[in-house]
This record gives sequence, C-alpha cells and structure tokens, in this order.
Amino acid sequence: MKNFGQKLLEVLEKAKDNTIYFFKNNILFTTFIVTSLINASLLRFVTVKNFTAVSPILADLAFVLCVGSFGYFFKPKNRIKYYLTWSIILTLACLINSVYYTNYVSFTSFSLLATSLQIVGVSDALQTIMEIKDFCYIWAPITLLFVHFKLKKKGYYTKVRTKGKRKVAVLKSLVATVIVLGFFVSTLTPTDISRLYKQWNREYVVMKFGIYTYQGNDLIASLKPQISPLFGYDAAAKEFREYYEKNNNKSEKNKYSDIFKGKNVIAIHAESMQTFLLDTKINGVEIAPNLKKLASEGMYFSNFYSQESVGTSSDTEFTYSTSLLPASSGTVFVSYWDREYPSIQKFLKEEDYYVFSMHANKGNFWNREVMHKQLGYDHFYYYDKDYKLDDMVGLGLTDKSFFRQSVEKLKKISNDHDKFYGTLIMLTNHTPFEGFADNTDIDLTYKYTRVNEQTKQEETVENNYLKGRNLGNYFTTAHYADEAIGQLVDDLDKEGLLEDTVLVIYGDHDAKIKRGEYDYYYNYDPETDSKRSNTDPEYKEFSKYDYELNRKVPLIIWTKDKDLKKKINKEIKTVTGMYDVLPTLGNMLGINNPYAMGHDVFSTDEHFVVFPNGNWMTDIMYYDNQNGQATVFDNNAVISADYINKWTERAEKEVAVSNDIIVHDLIKKTQESDKVIKGGQK
Repeated sequence: MKNFGQKLLEVLEKAKDNTIYFFKNNILFTTFIVTSLINASLLRFVTVKNFTAVSPILADLAFVLCVGSFGYFFKPKNRIKYYLTWSIILTLACLINSVYYTNYVSFTSFSLLATSLQIVGVSDALQTIMEIKDFCYIWAPITLLFVHFKLKKKGYYTKVRTKGKRKVAVLKSLVATVIVLGFFVSTLTPTDISRLYKQWNREYVVMKFGIYTYQGNDLIASLKPQISPLFGYDAAAKEFREYYEKNNNKSEKNKYSDIFKGKNVIAIHAESMQTFLLDTKINGVEIAPNLKKLASEGMYFSNFYSQESVGTSSDTEFTYSTSLLPASSGTVFVSYWDREYPSIQKFLKEEDYYVFSMHANKGNFWNREVMHKQLGYDHFYYYDKDYKLDDMVGLGLTDKSFFRQSVEKLKKISNDHDKFYGTLIMLTNHTPFEGFADNTDIDLTYKYTRVNEQTKQEETVENNYLKGRNLGNYFTTAHYADEAIGQLVDDLDKEGLLEDTVLVIYGDHDAKIKRGEYDYYYNYDPETDSKRSNTDPEYKEFSKYDYELNRKVPLIIWTKDKDLKKKINKEIKTVTGMYDVLPTLGNMLGINNPYAMGHDVFSTDEHFVVFPNGNWMTDIMYYDNQNGQATVFDNNAVISADYINKWTERAEKEVAVSNDIIVHDLIKKTQESDKVIKGGQK
C-alpha cells in the first residue's frame, strides 16, 4: 500500500511537471486559455455573483481548451490570428451579455441576431444602457496581442520546433479537455441537463454551465425553427395532449360572461407604461392623470404583469392575442411567424367583426406586416403607407398625431362595418425617452427653500434632480403619452365612437430602466444633491424584488355605457398576467380559446403568473426560479416546500408546453391529426 501511494504521488508529480512544462512552452495557448477563463468568471461575478463556483469554471475551461487545441493546426507564427479571432468573439460574448444583463436581468441570445435590425431604430439608446464596467473584458485580446509581440520580439516563433509536435499538442489538449469535461459532467444532475436543453432558465444555465457553454447551446437552440420539425415532435405532442386533457380550458360562466358580446373593441397598446406611474407626482404634477381617471371608472387590474421576453413589444402582442407565452429562443414574430395560432382576432372574425391594427412605425418593424396577417387582422394601417408624417419623434409619428389621424380612419371603419375590433399601438413612450424634457409641464428640477448660513436670509435652491436622467426623461414621455390617451378618448367621444365600444388599455412591458435609477429617485437628498448612502437612517432600499414587482403594467377595461360601467367598475388586486387577458376579456365578449395558457380571472381561485424565464408569482409570493429565492408578500403566510414545488412544476410545465406549441406548430398538427382519425373512424 505504501509503494502504491508513493507511485501515485510520483505519477501526480510527473503530471504536474508535464503540465507546467506544456504551458511554459505554449505561452500563446496559455494566455488565450487564462484570459478567456478569467473573463468568463468576471462576467459571472458581475451578473449572477458566483465567481468561484467550480462547475461553470470547469465547463468554461473545457470549452476554451477544446477551442484552443485546434490552434495547433496552424504554424506558430500564424496562431495569433486564430487565437485573437476567438478571443475577440468570446470577449464580445462577455461584453454583450454584461450590457444585456444589466438592463434586462437575463442573458442575450444568438436568436437576437435575427432581430438585430430592430435595434437600429433605437441605437440612440445604447448610450443609456452601457456602463464603464461593460468594457472591462476587452483586456483579454489586448493582452493576447501584447504577449504575441513580446514573443515575436524575442524570436520565440523562429525557435519553436513544430515538426511532428503539432498533432501531439492537439492530442494532449483534447485529452485535457476530456478530463476536465469528465469532472464537470460528474457535477451535473438530471435537472441541470433538462434546463440546459430547454434553455428558458438562462441565469441558471450560466450559473451551472458557464457563459461559453450557454452561448454554444443557445446557438443550437436558435436553429430550432429550421430543425425542430425533425426532432422531438412525438414527445412534444404527447406532453401537449396530456397537458390539455388535465387542464381543460373550457370557459366557465360567471357574472361577466357575454356582457360585451357584440360590442366594438379598441385595444390601446401603451408602450412602456408602468402601473406605478398612475400614483406618481413630480413637483405636484401627476404623470398619468388620464389613465388614473379611466382606471377609477373602469375595471382596473392593479397587479398585472406583462410576460414578455427578448421580443418585448412583439412578445406582448403575441401573448395578449393568443394566451401563449413567448418562445424560449428567438421571437415568435420573427422566428415562428409561419405557425398557426388561435387568437382573439380570429375568434372575433368568426363573430363577423372587422379586425384591424394601427401603428405609427414601419410595417416591417418586428415583422408586423407579416405576423399581423397570421394573427388574423384584416388590415394593418402603418407609418408612411397610411399616415401623413406631420409630427415625428423617435421611431415614428408622435402619439397625438397618430391618434388624431387614426380617429379619422376609425370613423370610416365604423361607417363601413357593423362591428369592429382594433389595436392601436403607441410609440412615443419608447426608449430612449427623449424629445419632451424641455417641452412639458413636468418640472424635473427640485426646488426648496433654505437659510443661507452666511447671510442668514432665506434662499431658493434649484437642483437638477431628475433632469438629464433616464428616469426623468421617462416621466416626461409617459406624461405626454398619457395626454395623448386623454386626447384620443375625447376625440372618440366627440365623433360618437364610444357609444357602443369598449376600451382595453394595457402596458406592453416595463421601461427597462436600471434599478440604480430608482434607487436614486427614492433616496434623493436635496441637501447634497445626490443619493443618500445606505447607512443613512432615511435610506429606503429598492431591492431586486422591489424592482421586479415594480415592473407591473396597467390593464384597464373601460366603457362609456353607464349601466355596464356600474357592473365592471372595480379594482382587481389579484395577480394577473398578459396570458389571462384573452380568457378574461374573451368570456366578456362571448368567445373561448381552448388552448389558452392563462385563465379567466373571475373563474378561478388560483391566481398565478409564470414568466418566460421560469420565475413565477402568486398572490402571496414571488419566486425566483433562477436561484431558488423568494419574497413573500404576506408575513403571516406559511410557505411549505410542497407549495413551492407545486407552483414551480406548473411554471416549468407551462413554459415547456407553450414553447412546444410554437416550435412544433402543435395546435395545427394536432387538429389535422384528429381530423384524419375521425375520418378513418367514419
């Protein structure tokens, strides 16, 4: 036994010496490995805070070892081109994900490349979302170049003998990759592998598999629209059938059933409008007085959440229309537009409604011109095709000009059709929230009176406060958007278009403003003209959960009809999601979607919202499925492990089934299959 132990130590010592010798004599390779690994760990530290976790380090190391090994197929003097190319690619992956996580608390996807043209229109926003820390990764390729020039100056490349050694070096590197990969795989559980495959829980994947494995896996996931019909259909179809057999979404009658049957509907898609704005004043001026008034007169869902993913506004349009969740990879409007989806537009068309949409932006933005046809719209009015470009700001027409011109079109539609359903998509309150800071009655300065210590006289002090800050600009554009909604309601009323019409107003998503902006806003100290320190007794913490819960958006259902107004005038405080709109509003309109993921709020006691990343919320808690943490709203509530497991299982099932419906076009294919079976039985 003693001899065995001694031999083992000798083997390990020799392996260590060989490893050190290998890296010393392969300096460029070593530099590439070390810099890439440090950057990956640095990204995790900046984002998910697990800098020293062993599992992602092993995964990232295996990845860069594998990539680095192929550099030996090149001659020593040419390897810098290979390693520098890869170093730049991996550095960009870290930089882009750092920026994306800071602003969206998630990791970006290759599928976003398919929607990169959407970013062109908001390029001005880049200056508001990038921070100095996001550039800390560029040291890696710079270091690689520095080492290369040092080696070149010393004649290193001319001294290295490569004949017969390059294949050996590749082999050794790949063996090292396999060994590291073996250690990494031994740390995995079936849950880890399942989440890597499904990809929706991105934060968890990065925490467990590292950023490089995540991006590689995401590249494969991004190809799903092309390869998905070939793989996994049978399993997906089976899970789909089982889910809907267990969760029968047949509409149950309640006191709101059919109350709007046959009524016209105008849905207002309120860009970036958040709920907290309805109760916010800046220097005594209300941000959203018109929305607040409509909310007080109609049915107001005050605990309502958008469930969008990387497709932002387009995701909301999809979920609102179909009661399905956004795709786990890519966006439905761009990657999965050619599937068949039951929608509120199609259901109302079956009831002889004329269905249309209007937008003050270009028709190809988010591929709307194509996707709106797929959703069932009869006509899409947009931008320079149907509007006079008389008052432009940001991405297109101002909301006031858009609404003013839309009312003229609505008059004609109302005259030509007995019943209509229309979606009016707002635009002005879009990032980077510019154009109104100097043209609004919202005063972003902070004025107060103090006694001058020297003169002992009272003086008025004026601080910039929110002026020049992203949150301040957001308040001004949101205030303008609210004014536009007030103008629209007045104009519709003057033209008699509210007499037999229901208004549905929903915020499409939160403004994506950084948590630090809110921290400053809630902790501003006018005496120092700066944010209070967290040691200050008056400091109010704005935690990550405060930030998540603050992302809720308004949902208002309003009608001018006095009798109907009495029936619906109430505030709904239970947690509600965008996928609940179709079942809830549909029941009021007398339509039903059997494939809805959401529920009629008034026909269920289980109020639950799942987000595309797997996080979920009930009336008593918000659960972060990424890291297994939660915040409880009711301090008296007793939360058991069974309670958390129950809702986590439901959340993951809804995300998976909804994504399978999209990827595999399951609704269409299942219906076709059922017709064939029924035909055969006859």
